[in-house]
Amino acid sequence: MNDTVDLVPHELRTLVVVAEEGGFSAAARRLGTTQSAVSHAVRGIERKLGVVLFERGRYGARPTAAGARAVAHARRILRMLTMLVGETRRAESDSVGGPLRIAAFRSAALHLLPPVLERLTARHPEIEPTVTVVREVGAGTAGEVVEGRADLGIATFGTSSPIPPQLVGDVLLEEPYSLVHPAGHPDPRSLPLVDWLENCSSYTRAWWAAQDWIPTATVHAEDDGAVLSMVGSGFGMGIMPALSLADVPSAVEITDLGPGRPTRQVGYVTTPELAVSAVVRALVRELRGQVKPQFSGV
Repeated sequence: MNDTVDLVPHELRTLVVVAEEGGFSAAARRLGTTQSAVSHAVRGIERKLGVVLFERGRYGARPTAAGARAVAHARRILRMLTMLVGETRRAESDSVGGPLRIAAFRSAALHLLPPVLERLTARHPEIEPTVTVVREVGAGTAGEVVEGRADLGIATFGTSSPIPPQLVGDVLLEEPYSLVHPAGHPDPRSLPLVDWLENCSSYTRAWWAAQDWIPTATVHAEDDGAVLSMVGSGFGMGIMPALSLADVPSAVEITDLGPGRPTRQVGYVTTPELAVSAVVRALVRELRGQVKPQFSGV
């Protein structure tokens, strides 16, 4: 079977817009064309690929498994076409610029990225960064890169969250966990545990299981900021990584968990083709420059 298929950019855009809008009529409005033209285009793409890409129904169009994969590839190809144009035009001036889409979990977006992006845009004013905050559960930030919605993801690494095989990346820092509790509490380990969904993954499970003083969480918060607020209000104690503790309220005290404390790795992921782009390389340089001084004492 010949795997070569002649798809053009407007067909790729049609796939992406239909998936994002959830139907042919909404996609047509966004594309400035007719519903029948979009439907005809999708049928033509399906004939070329030899697979059904969308399930049609009264509620719109939903990508099949093949369609979801095609849409992800389409986003990434369209992004590379944009990159081709931008970097080619800037080649003679040796400047770095253009859009840069970043996916990050909450604490990284709040505490790691702002100084990085400040320096990045000071050095390269033509770079236009956007940051999407993504929960680091399930596919997480790496999933945003795989799906073509982000150029680079700030991700946590562990045995349950390895770098997806289609991506490349590296560890930026290894952050320790600490005990957080109401300031001045005489016996913080006796308090109930306040936790949130993103907190504990495989990299800390074994340590948690061996600590008989840690109860099952009885208070579940929306995110790490809510955990700190609840701890500061006296509702319990928490066990949290360093990035979540960059801006701790005065009512919260941090206690080191000792030499056996758990840690988690934080790094970046991107696609092999975007890893060599000027904007992604510039961002990675700034990320490395930020984490070395900030976490050198960890």
